[in-house]
Amino acid sequence: MSYGMVVLVKKDGSHFGRVRVKDLPNGRRGKHFDLLSKILEDLTNVPSGSAVKVPLQDTGGIGLANLRSAVNRATRANGLKVETQSDENYFYVWKT
Repeated sequence: MSYGMVVLVKKDGSHFGRVRVKDLPNGRRGKHFDLLSKILEDLTNVPSGSAVKVPLQDTGGIGLANLRSAVNRATRANGLKVETQSDENYFYVWKT
């Protein structure tokens, strides 16, 4: 099927390049990695009954919904159960 674009096919019939699976980078280091690393580190060290308080102005423009989703994915991957809350200036996360 063509959508008016030129379709380039390599000599072996493939459309894209190839790489060996064992040469792929390990792990996922997404754009939120540094921020999430700091939040998780603080979260593991925060006393019970306290929340990590993240200034929204220091999130590098990450939207609140994306920040919540990223924290949710990271904490589940690390076996942590957390709750979150936010106001106009801060994002709060604590262990439950």
